[in-house]
Amino acid sequence: MTLRLDKLPDRTPVRMSIAVDPDLAVALTDYAEIYRQAYGVEEKAEVLIPAMLEHFLRQDAGFKRARKALHANASSEG
Repeated sequence: MTLRLDKLPDRTPVRMSIAVDPDLAVALTDYAEIYRQAYGVEEKAEVLIPAMLEHFLRQDAGFKRARKALHANASSEG
């Protein structure tokens, strides 16, 4: 049997820890507050950060080109 939907990729979250400067921590807290005001839903900055990073990477054309080249080079070398 053939399905139109491919097998789903591994979606197990990977936990990462980061340290940020105090100014960035305040900005992220402010972002979470502005998000709450805009959408009426309270989310911690820690919950918003992955979505913010995904959005940033999706919008970065230079990153997308370089990543495609990186994987193309890795495929051709291996």
